[in-house]
Amino acid sequence: MLQMIASGDAYSADTLMPLFKQLEPVSLEFMLGTWRGGKFDGGAEPDPLNWYGKRFTSINDVEPILYPGPDGTLQNYDKLGRAQIREMVFDGTVSAALIYDQQPIIDYFRKVNDDVVIGLGDIKGKPLDFFFHLTRDQ
Repeated sequence: MLQMIASGDAYSADTLMPLFKQLEPVSLEFMLGTWRGGKFDGGAEPDPLNWYGKRFTSINDVEPILYPGPDGTLQNYDKLGRAQIREMVFDGTVSAALIYDQQPIIDYFRKVNDDVVIGLGDIKGKPLDFFFHLTRDQ
């Protein structure tokens, strides 16, 4: 997975799903902190916000879409609101999941190593095919 992330190439959900299912679950506490995000789209999708990542302040307070503001400080994209994290089951495995407060979106997380996780965005009414990665800010 680390080589796939480093390549910056596009990878299909058919390639990523079996790998995701093999990864270790993560605890809620593991996710606390600020994470830098990236997508597995090879740069094909436009990114008008210049998405930075996610900030998990506590299990009940998550800024799910961070972007650099005009002064360079990280800000939450308020149009999508905030979120919380809970343990949820995906494909028989209990792991941390991010639940948006005002959107029909759940992001399931699995561990690559102590500083990298893979996320799977479950957006109600859409195919289950949006994978992304998060790297812990140091």
